[in-house]
Amino acid sequence: MAADAGALEAGPPLRRARLRLSGFFWRRPWLRAVGLLTPPLAAFLVVYVGSLGVLFVSSLWTSNSFTSEIEHTWTFANYRTIFSTANPYLHVAGFTLKMAAGVTVTDAILAFPLAFFMARVTGRRMRAVLFVMVLLPLWSSYLVRIYAWQTILAHNGAINWALNGLGLPDQSLSYTNTAMWIVYSYVWLPFMVLPLYAGLERIPDSYLEASADLGARGWRTFRSIILPLALPGLVAGSIFTFALTLGDYITPLLVGGTNSDMIGNYVYDNFATNLPFAAAFTVIPMAVMGVYLLLARRLGAFEAL
Repeated sequence: MAADAGALEAGPPLRRARLRLSGFFWRRPWLRAVGLLTPPLAAFLVVYVGSLGVLFVSSLWTSNSFTSEIEHTWTFANYRTIFSTANPYLHVAGFTLKMAAGVTVTDAILAFPLAFFMARVTGRRMRAVLFVMVLLPLWSSYLVRIYAWQTILAHNGAINWALNGLGLPDQSLSYTNTAMWIVYSYVWLPFMVLPLYAGLERIPDSYLEASADLGARGWRTFRSIILPLALPGLVAGSIFTFALTLGDYITPLLVGGTNSDMIGNYVYDNFATNLPFAAAFTVIPMAVMGVYLLLARRLGAFEAL
């Protein structure tokens, strides 16, 4: 020890300073954690939380109707316009929420049996194949997938071709709310399957065996054991499907009809001409998602993310 101390004292001043600093942090691990976490947390606060603060402040300003310049006058006029029954904005917000909820329920119904099969039934090789099939659409462009669905839903597309082959009449699905629902459900389905798979995989086999030993049938086992234990994964998946549908504006433009505008479309249309109103309309889905995330946290959804 004396020799080490002597070598430390005899070394160059810069090296001695580095050794002392290293020893100081080594004796205080909490200080090392603070030093490592401070830069990313600071960046998060400045970039993310700061941008949300600027967004909310901007929503309290107004835009000159003649010059389109922003007037830094504090007012709730934008929110009064949104919540006024004389304007269509409340209807648009309600339609957006219903579409997001419908897509979430549809994806949950489609994803649950697939995720259960992947987690509890299939073998390792088949599970890998199914994972690739679920993730493969995410490797292509979002726009490519929507344009592909435009072709499928067209009057002479694959759906009507299949219906005609079965002797059934054509269906006018292109550029309708039904087309939006189908496309949204397809595009966001992987985001529901993966959290559900994670939640179902964590269920111990002993629980299912005990249920069978006690004489419970399949539906009772599903209702009393599988569904409650998989609920965090289900809620986690719904966060993705609900939030992504709530903020999207491309799908209504490409496959929606004349009355298919959602919140994202109004925000996009007003971004250049009336930025404060666009900011105020953006606050609405953000507030809805804030409440939704609080409920999801109480249900343990973040454990399955």
